[in-house]
Amino acid sequence: MKRKIDPFDYAAEILSALKTGVLLTTKNGDKLDSMAISWGMLGIEWNKPIFTVFVRENRFTKEQLDRSGEFTVNIPIGDFDRRIIGFCGTRSGRDTDKAAVLGLSLEEPELVAAPGIRELPLTLECRVIYSQEQDRNAIGSGDRARFYPEDVPGSNPGENRDYHTAYYGRIVSAYIIC
Repeated sequence: MKRKIDPFDYAAEILSALKTGVLLTTKNGDKLDSMAISWGMLGIEWNKPIFTVFVRENRFTKEQLDRSGEFTVNIPIGDFDRRIIGFCGTRSGRDTDKAAVLGLSLEEPELVAAPGIRELPLTLECRVIYSQEQDRNAIGSGDRARFYPEDVPGSNPGENRDYHTAYYGRIVSAYIIC
């Protein structure tokens, strides 16, 4: 069962959860992937509710997003198993079925292909309406050195030399899985 919500009524919870990690879930064909993210923005652009996610160039999730053009953001409410975020933030969906390994309970989506996840019940279903690669020359040298160290390969799960693409997802449905 799902309880429909206005995502802006939960802005504090969403932004607070981002600090410690939420999941970005994509589905393309039969390939499902959930990636841990701690960078994101909730807002309004072009008079539409938007959730913006940032995905590094080398990530499997980027391939999924570029192909499918849609995603869900899966946000915990209250206590949950923190290992979910840790596991999804350190394994690639190219070669690991994270949902199966973790035994996640997938919830049928309403308007996109990517599912909700019962263990992280606050769900934003989004369709990409705009994407933009970061302009590396516009990023300050301190942030460039900290978040994009040239000597760390893109396969590293944390900070590495790969820059991000910003995906602006129009929130087409928002709910809490009950």
